[in-house]
Amino acid sequence: MAKTSQAAGLHRASLAKLHELDTALELMYYGWRGMTLEADAYLAKQGLSRPHHRILYVVARRPDIAIGALIEILGISKQALNRPLNLLLERKLLTSKRAPEQHRSKLLRLTEAGRRIERRASDHERQVLREAFARVGASGAAGWIGVMEAIADNN
Repeated sequence: MAKTSQAAGLHRASLAKLHELDTALELMYYGWRGMTLEADAYLAKQGLSRPHHRILYVVARRPDIAIGALIEILGISKQALNRPLNLLLERKLLTSKRAPEQHRSKLLRLTEAGRRIERRASDHERQVLREAFARVGASGAAGWIGVMEAIADNN
């Protein structure tokens, strides 16, 4: 595959376009990889991966979130959540306590170590966005946000 550009250490392939929107799809794939590259490398050094970061990210923004609500926000099954959640609890990056009003429900909260890892991983991603937005200007950033909101509304 021929290289057409390099972003965050990744090579974009020159692929045949089978549809007029293929360029947008490819940029979405490569953009996601480019945005998460440094964060994923940092997480790997911590013995963690993308699913762990997604959990930490949501719990940081919704302290005392019930596991059921976390499953709904992440759009995954209880089985898919089980392994990464248990590792975060074992490593004391999250705490779990019973909900006072619903004894069967567990509430999750980040520990200080969990906050630190979430912040550093997200900082890597925010830096990529900051640099990209600076490159395309305010109107380009606003356009990108508009497109992403329209796509996110498909959920």
